[in-house]
Amino acid sequence: MYPPVPPFDNRSQLIQDHLSLVELVVQRMVSQVPSFMTKDDMTSAAMMGLLDAANRFDSAKGVKFKTFAEYRMRGAILDEMRKMDWFSRTMRDKQNHLTQTMLRLERQMGRSPEEQEMADAMNMSLTDYQHLLAEVSHLGCVSLHETLDHSEEGRSFLDALEDVGGPMPTDLIEQQEMTYLIAEVLEELSEKERLVIALYYYEELTQKEIAEVLSVSEGRVSQLHSQALLKLRVKLINSEMYD
Repeated sequence: MYPPVPPFDNRSQLIQDHLSLVELVVQRMVSQVPSFMTKDDMTSAAMMGLLDAANRFDSAKGVKFKTFAEYRMRGAILDEMRKMDWFSRTMRDKQNHLTQTMLRLERQMGRSPEEQEMADAMNMSLTDYQHLLAEVSHLGCVSLHETLDHSEEGRSFLDALEDVGGPMPTDLIEQQEMTYLIAEVLEELSEKERLVIALYYYEELTQKEIAEVLSVSEGRVSQLHSQALLKLRVKLINSEMYD
């Protein structure tokens, strides 16, 4: 059941007060979508997400509207990408190959593999492997903002990293397990991978700004981001298999 629909005046005010979020969410997600999806496409989808958030919002749940609306807008953009069939079969195959290779190596070594180890296992040069990471990352392989379920709250990877000391979701045990799991995988990241995650998701820097901080190219930032989140995805898959 959906929550009671807020009165029209309240919904209208919520939308007007948070219109600036549309541009913010679009800017944050622009590096996660394929090049043929324009900013106009993203803006239109985000606007629909904002309208949906205003209709569904229930203040009794203790969630801020800004947080709720951002989740709905991200979800609307991702849904629009799926409708446009942006993820080709070839790219799915590449993503699956990366994931399966990392799964196999992690089980063999008992830890997350390094880039060179992944490249060797895939019979690729390190340069070609890094190009593949950048390619998959550009097409939106995974993001910490990606939702883990389809609940109204839109719980995401990032939720497990934020406000650990604050009020917990209704499923306390599941949330704690997710927090510990993500903390564990973050410990396995290289220093630069951890920096990219921190600067991108906490400091909200752009890839260009992160590249300047780390004195690397924007392409390298994309590679590090993709590698870090691939490790997270594999860790979550392993955890589900052994539960």
